Amino acid sequence: MHYTGTVWRPPYEAWSALLQVTAGCTHSKCKFCTLYEDVPFKFRTSPVGEIEEDLKELTEFTPDVTRLFLVGANPFVLSTEKLRQIAYLSKQYLHRLKTIGCFARITDITPKSVDELKRLRSCGYNGITIGVETGDDEALSFMNKGYSSADILEQCRKLDEAGIEYNFFYLTGIYGRGKSGQGVDNTLKIFNQLNPKIVGASMLTVFPSSELYGEIKSGNWTEESETEKYEELKALVNGLKVKTHFAALGASNAVQLHGEIPRDRAELVSVIDEILCRFNESELEKYRKNLKRL
Repeated sequence: MHYTGTVWRPPYEAWSALLQVTAGCTHSKCKFCTLYEDVPFKFRTSPVGEIEEDLKELTEFTPDVTRLFLVGANPFVLSTEKLRQIAYLSKQYLHRLKTIGCFARITDITPKSVDELKRLRSCGYNGITIGVETGDDEALSFMNKGYSSADILEQCRKLDEAGIEYNFFYLTGIYGRGKSGQGVDNTLKIFNQLNPKIVGASMLTVFPSSELYGEIKSGNWTEESETEKYEELKALVNGLKVKTHFAALGASNAVQLHGEIPRDRAELVSVIDEILCRFNESELEKYRKNLKRL
């Protein structure tokens, strides 16, 4: 299989076959991100020959694939026609393939019309994961995400209209110390108008190679305490009004939890309260500092 650098996929895609169609990130400007620093270029698309070779290999080892996850920071940036070609080629080899997912940026959806998105849905694209991180414009701007909360609303409503299910990545701690209350409120105003199938929460971990580390050293931004991050997470869980699956999974979370909202809301809040009761700031901070990579 052709994989470039570390292969990233959401925790809930653990049972999906992974096919590289892009490598790197078209944006590469988020201040906190170090995920693709081991890729020797900013972004590239995989040649059709490589994709076909990998599909042949998948048929040898996992011929009964029903779910394919396209590897790369944001394969959804590819044109509608290119994505359709990939779907068509994949189904030639994987005869039981039903759905195709991938990471996407909000800006990847922007140039695609609702009709184009409907065509992608008919090809099997469904359950794309969008790293929106937050719905707070101040944090989006400071972290150089490249879009606004209004863009999140507009583009995800297009996905809703096209029938494409989507998942959100939320980044706990993105606001900075003392700002999480307003940040969560602004995020909930956006999330509660949309229909994310999954809200996956990761906790901000600042690595020395990130631009955000330099901002901290320069005194331009102060990281939230670990207990503040959990209070933020609790506020998010309490405030979500849409029916969704909440999942705080992955290495960035010292304690992993997941459940259905609204059904499991009380249980999720209880677990977070237990974390805050059982572990003090220094214990939670020790976990963060010992986390060498995500």
